[in-house]
Amino acid sequence: MILRRSLSTSAAALLATYLGGCALNPATGRRELSLVGQDQEIQMGRDAAQDVATSIGVLDAPALTAYVTEVGKRLAATSERPNLPWSFQVVDDPAVNAFALPGGFIYVTRGILADLESEAELAGVLGHEIGHVTARHSVSQISRQRLQQIGLGVGMVLSTDVRKYGDVVQAGLGVLNLKYSRGDETQADELGVRYMTRAGYDADAMVGVFQMLEALPSGGGRVPEWQLTHPYPENREAHIRQVIAADAPGATGHRDGHDAYLDHLSGLVYGVNPREGYFQGSRYYHPDLAFQVRFPDGWKGQNSPAAVTAVSPSQEAAVILEPLDTVSNPEAALSAFVAGDGIEGGVVHRSDADGIPRARALFSASTSNGEVRGEVSFLRYRGTVYRLMGLASADKWASWADAVSRTLSSFAPVTDRAVLDVQPLRIEVVTVPGQMTLAAFQQRYPSAIPLDELARINRLAPNATVTAGTRLKRVVGKALP
Repeated sequence: MILRRSLSTSAAALLATYLGGCALNPATGRRELSLVGQDQEIQMGRDAAQDVATSIGVLDAPALTAYVTEVGKRLAATSERPNLPWSFQVVDDPAVNAFALPGGFIYVTRGILADLESEAELAGVLGHEIGHVTARHSVSQISRQRLQQIGLGVGMVLSTDVRKYGDVVQAGLGVLNLKYSRGDETQADELGVRYMTRAGYDADAMVGVFQMLEALPSGGGRVPEWQLTHPYPENREAHIRQVIAADAPGATGHRDGHDAYLDHLSGLVYGVNPREGYFQGSRYYHPDLAFQVRFPDGWKGQNSPAAVTAVSPSQEAAVILEPLDTVSNPEAALSAFVAGDGIEGGVVHRSDADGIPRARALFSASTSNGEVRGEVSFLRYRGTVYRLMGLASADKWASWADAVSRTLSSFAPVTDRAVLDVQPLRIEVVTVPGQMTLAAFQQRYPSAIPLDELARINRLAPNATVTAGTRLKRVVGKALP
């Protein structure tokens, strides 16, 4: 394309920004586009970290978090950006995943911790995420997006009152939704090995991490979300073997930390924690809060600390349940809702079924994506006001109105002790007293998971034989029906 002689004022400003926005990448030494300074990068990370705590939740396990932090800071100290405000947290999520926010905010899920075998493997995961930060991969993507005038925010759905939902079928954090390129992932792998080696860890443990990821089930059960946020080419393991082999003899460390790691893993919640709410089919139960909701059959449900969401199979409609911490009156909450910008409310219906005061109404809302229609119910239960809301685009609402109405009416107390007393599964570490097969171990020390899953989390074949003194994980507790 031929550049015209005269540029508009905005185009000229944009070009000037681009030409002046190159900075030295601290991890690679190359000059790269950067429209985000370090102070802004750190603030973006802090802001997103608050959203992570609200929308996903961090694990309340001080000793385990302190251990992960100790390993992470040991690695970060060897990096090219040791003075960032590095933070390491364990996310209360059963999925196998890890991610980094700009500015040095690193997260691993309890799901991935359950599948790792050593401190060195943990260092491999943390080193990879540290590499994304030191190489400023998020910053580079944000800079490119700004040039394209895309921006980081998600769209609004219902005026300022419910903008946090994004649109009807999408929600999330702009920063967390950034996808790294394959080149970024490869570079983060290489930097992870660099930091592991500098910190004295056995870099071969990174190979073990890749083998664990490859072994994750691809359908049903826990989804290997690492593969959703981290592109996983088949040659990734082979490439990192080449990187390790290319190091000078003796350059790699020898710290493995298998036993120390297992010591910190014992007692970790495994899989979904039902105390925080869980789905059984289309019914959602929350034991700690003692309520239940029946969502439409076939809808995909998602539970988080901030809200419970269910989306129709066609992704045309959604139902959202959330507590309102600063509201004490359902009718006042409904009045405030329909008074929101761009919202029109219908006739208010009040009831006191099951001793639960409720106020509900149909509504419509004008959004940047067109008109949205729905029904909302505010109710007070055990001292907390909840908002239960269903919505769809105006042209689709008639198809979903009845299903949404039934869901809004289904909120009810739970009295079944089987629900109220349910407990999560937990990892227990056992020292094998004598040589035995894994099947014999499963028989002597029963687990609440099948043999093939037990084998996978211990990095063994189902027909393996283990020797006396071997330390194995097992999963104790009663599985949900």
